[in-house]
Amino acid sequence: MDSSLFRKIPQVNDLILKPHIALLEGAWLREEIVEALRTALDDVRDGLRTGAGLPDFDGPGFAAHIEDLMAAKRQPGLRRIINATGIVIHTNLGRSPLAPAALEAIQETAAGYTNIEMTLATGQRGSRYDHVRDLICELTGAEDAIVVNNCAAAVTLALATFAKNKEVVVSRGELIEIGGSFRVPDIIAQNGATLREVGTTNKTHLSDYENAISDDTAVLLKTHTSNYRIVGFTACPERTALAKLANENQLVFLEDLGSGTLIDLSAYGIGDEPTVQHCISTGVHLVTFSGDKLLGGPQCGIMAGKKNLIAKLRKNPLLRAMRIDKLSLAALEATLRLYKTPFEPEEEIPTLRMLTAMPEELEAVAQEIAAILDKLPHVTAVAAPTVSEAGGGSLPTHQLASFCVRLSVASLSPDTLMARLREGAIPLIARISKGDVILDVRTLLPEDVEDLAGLIGAIEAS
Repeated sequence: MDSSLFRKIPQVNDLILKPHIALLEGAWLREEIVEALRTALDDVRDGLRTGAGLPDFDGPGFAAHIEDLMAAKRQPGLRRIINATGIVIHTNLGRSPLAPAALEAIQETAAGYTNIEMTLATGQRGSRYDHVRDLICELTGAEDAIVVNNCAAAVTLALATFAKNKEVVVSRGELIEIGGSFRVPDIIAQNGATLREVGTTNKTHLSDYENAISDDTAVLLKTHTSNYRIVGFTACPERTALAKLANENQLVFLEDLGSGTLIDLSAYGIGDEPTVQHCISTGVHLVTFSGDKLLGGPQCGIMAGKKNLIAKLRKNPLLRAMRIDKLSLAALEATLRLYKTPFEPEEEIPTLRMLTAMPEELEAVAQEIAAILDKLPHVTAVAAPTVSEAGGGSLPTHQLASFCVRLSVASLSPDTLMARLREGAIPLIARISKGDVILDVRTLLPEDVEDLAGLIGAIEAS
């Protein structure tokens, strides 16, 4: 390391006066330029320590580097991502992409004022929950419904309303934990209730619930194990039996369904996920479920069930702290309407379209993409079978037969290629399998396919 080179690094005050740098002030704030110069000089010092030389501080190349640093700093934190992982409901990538109808509803709602809490017929104050209540009731068979900002909030609100200073009876096999350390025992305790565990991990009988009921019992809680399965020597009571038991003892029968689906996915050979309307029809008093998982809408928590219970939830002051915002509400209403005739939700809602896509149609897409990418210099792209997942804590044991493009670029390791894909103009998230980068086409949107060649071509050319 030549220590004399460090003395040749100019001061920021001198650099900012150089002609090529001075030209930047017309398009960038002076504070941005100064910050970028300091960052660049720190990088130069680090480079000298590892044997690199000095850049041409007077040339256009250094000024262009400063502009690149400023442009990177201005990049929004939340960006569009191409999901080529094959995980349909990818929590880290925002879960379910919205249908065009939902996007249009958000645009129209965001662009001006709305009647979110006004009844137009009377001009009087209304309720934001009324905009989706009838739709939810029609689609699920529930007597009433409200919506909060996510499903965890829905469960919290229900327990705070019905179980404070009381006991909640839960099967040991359903003491779930989901992402972000949301654990059923902790949520019960947080809301001032006492957990009463019954049964064993693999078997819980109706008599276990019966024997646990006391004067302090308020809620029978059933939680759907949407992110794991207990298989083999197992047993649990039917919902109808639990509903009867709850009715006989004047208890609330609450089910946290988690992902929540309004269509029977078993018709497509996809697991055995219970529908919301099935749970309601078997006598569950109150069902909570997500809007942004198998429903295919925005993040929210939907609560559907008995009218008298929903009425009590509406009066809880916590509801205001958990209320859904107008943009999510607009997207939810538009999504729910896609479940009604003449629409076909499996075609209109991206999440359902991805989940129900047949392997043969995915193979055709993979072949098309591979043919385009394989023409790029130094790129090898081959269509091949693979497996996808539902993700989002849904259908945990079910794999979806899919197709992918196995991608490699000469002189780039799979890890390096993955990093370069994440750094692209539109970040692309994929996975590595057997030494190749895998682009699973199940989770690609139509506009993603159009951008792939440009993104990978830019990596190959750099």
